[in-house]
Order: sequence, then C-alpha cells, then structure tokens
Amino acid sequence: MDAIALPGTAKRRLVEAAVHYFETAGFADAAVADLATKAGVTTGSLYHHFGSKLELYLVVRREMETRLVERMAGAAAVSGRGRAAVRAAVLVAFDAAVHFGVCRILAEYVPGERPDPLADALRDLLPKRQTAGGQVLAAALRAALLAVADGTPATAARASLAYLLPNS
Repeated sequence: MDAIALPGTAKRRLVEAAVHYFETAGFADAAVADLATKAGVTTGSLYHHFGSKLELYLVVRREMETRLVERMAGAAAVSGRGRAAVRAAVLVAFDAAVHFGVCRILAEYVPGERPDPLADALRDLLPKRQTAGGQVLAAALRAALLAVADGTPATAARASLAYLLPNS
C-alpha cells in the first residue's frame, strides 16, 4: 500500500471490508459489487483506490503475510536455533492467522504470486541443504489454515501441524 489509509476513508473501509469478505467468500467467489456494498462505497471507488479486485486482495494478503513474518522472526529468535526455531515460527504464524481471522486469505493459492514471504522466512531458518524446506513448511501451514477456514477447530488443526514439527 502506498499510503496509510486513514480511519473512516473509503480506502480504509474497503480494506477492512475486504478482510472480512475475502475470509468468508474466498477470492474467487468474492463479487466486486458485494465488496463495495459491504464497505459502503461504489465499485468505482474500489477501482479508483486499488485498480482491481486482485489488487485489493493482494494488499490485504501482503499486509497479513508481513504481520506473520514479523511474528515468526520474533518467535524464532527467542526459541534458539534449529528445529525449535522452525517449530516456534510455524506455530506462531498459525496462531496469528487464527487470531487475525485471515485463515482462508492466507491459505488460498494466488496465481503468479511469487515469492512466498512465509516460505522465504521459513527457508531462512533451515540448514542450507534444505532448499525446498521453506515451501514444504509453508504448504503445511497453509493447509492447516485452510482446514480452519473450512470448519476444523483451530485446536485440532494446530495439534496436527505441531505433530509434524518435532522439538528437536
């Protein structure tokens, strides 16, 4: 986002409505007219501020990914090195996504969206020989988030994710 959207502005209302609407409907099923209505603006306002539904979605997703990556770095830093740092980073990312209510947003595949900041953050915690490890761990994280978005209790999805991530 090129500027901070001030509270009450059309741009801010669009972002706030987008978080809730994309989380419930998913990107593919989200209708621009419905999104604009939920934000209390016109479709023209959406296109003026973001250019397209995809651009609005990417603003929301990238902001959430940035927030998760920051939390992952903090969790890894206080957890030491190796598997403990990776486990802490993945689980704190899961917990943050659930807390923010953005499980579906972060789980959905975004065509052509590269690089993956979650995969990159996880790859940086792994030994250099684990070149695909970040992608594999991010995929497991996103699968757990999708399970929550589809109705699996967060505690059950988190337990399954934790099972895949040994402490040592």
